[in-house]
Amino acid sequence: MIYKGSCHCGKIAFEVDGELSSAMACNCSICSRKGSLLWFVPRQKLQLLTPEENVATYTFNKHVIKHRFCPSCGMHPYGEGSDAAGNAMAAINIRCLEGVDLAAIPVTHYDGRSH
Repeated sequence: MIYKGSCHCGKIAFEVDGELSSAMACNCSICSRKGSLLWFVPRQKLQLLTPEENVATYTFNKHVIKHRFCPSCGMHPYGEGSDAAGNAMAAINIRCLEGVDLAAIPVTHYDGRSH
C-alpha cells in the first residue's frame, strides 16, 4: 500500500510504500520529546514529493541517524539511518501519514534511553 504523508505546513510531502502492521515508540532523549510513532521501511520505499532543500537535518550523539524535520513548521515526519546489516532505512513518523487509524496500529516500546 502507498501512504501519503507530510509535515504540518506541507513543505515536506512524501509517499511511502509498504505494509503498516506495527509501530515503535522509543524513550530516547529525542523520541520521547517528539512523541513519534515510528515505522521502519527500506529507504528506497520513501519517495519525497517536494524538493530535498525543504528538509532540514538534526544529528546528535554518534551522528548515525539523520532526524529530518521541516524548518518552517518544526514537524519531524521521518528519519534516516541504517539497520544492523548496513541497509539504508527510513523511520516514518506514522503520526504524519494521512488516513491512518493510529488506535488500530499495535505499538511496541523500545528502551532507547538505555542503549
